[in-house]
Amino acid sequence: MTPTRTFLLLGFLLFFGRVQAAKVDTVDTYSASMQKTIRAVVITPDAYTNTNGGEFPVVYLLHGYSGNYADWIKKSPALSQAVDANGMIVVCPDGNIGSWYFDSPVDPAYRYETYVASELVSWVDSHYKTIKNRQGRAITGLSMGGHGALYLAFRHQDVFGAAGSMSGGVDIRPFPNNWDIAKRLGTYAQQPERWEQNTVINLLHLLTPGALSLIIDCGTEDFFFRVNNNLHDKLLERNIAHDYITRPGGHNWPYWNNAVNYQLLFMRQFFEKGRRG
Repeated sequence: MTPTRTFLLLGFLLFFGRVQAAKVDTVDTYSASMQKTIRAVVITPDAYTNTNGGEFPVVYLLHGYSGNYADWIKKSPALSQAVDANGMIVVCPDGNIGSWYFDSPVDPAYRYETYVASELVSWVDSHYKTIKNRQGRAITGLSMGGHGALYLAFRHQDVFGAAGSMSGGVDIRPFPNNWDIAKRLGTYAQQPERWEQNTVINLLHLLTPGALSLIIDCGTEDFFFRVNNNLHDKLLERNIAHDYITRPGGHNWPYWNNAVNYQLLFMRQFFEKGRRG
């Protein structure tokens, strides 16, 4: 082999090794509130194994309706590279097929607010080198997970300092017959107060300006585009600062694979600001 070819081969191997540097683990966590083991994917950056004593920020990345903990790592091939580039831990929990990340008043087997915002966060903090405060935690997700991320962050501002949503179902009321929401809350016709109290767009009274760093993203061809626009307007009315991104695109993985890069960059900037502050 010529020296030139050897150099090129070494360069390729170094580049390939760098791309693959983030480590992906599938872990079993336990929910005491639901009395069951729940799987999650944990992605740690290359720097995690090469840093002695350092602590890392964590982004909780939620899946959508009918998905599971493995969706993001299977359907977003560049996610590991983004984790490595941004120097953060990403945790992809399982939110069951249609939990909407509520604690269901109807079904005690669905307590996914307690699981994600409390039990899982405690488990991750006890098993990984994490920054154990809200300046080192963020949460985002797609579709049902976009609703879940904002819902959990609004209600648990002591846990999360930043939150995002991609194509989020941020107002569930226009969709009373869709995606198992009625199984979690009861029907809208019979339990309207539960729907009113558990839709993201009605939780803005929990926010004060500057309390949370927020980024919201939705495609213009998405069936959730109108409710995201409405949320944007209501946040402006309340003087709640937030990044709001819209561009052509639908409710699909090509859109989310693009959007997640903006979300992680936003979270990285939030974390860096916390370190400087």
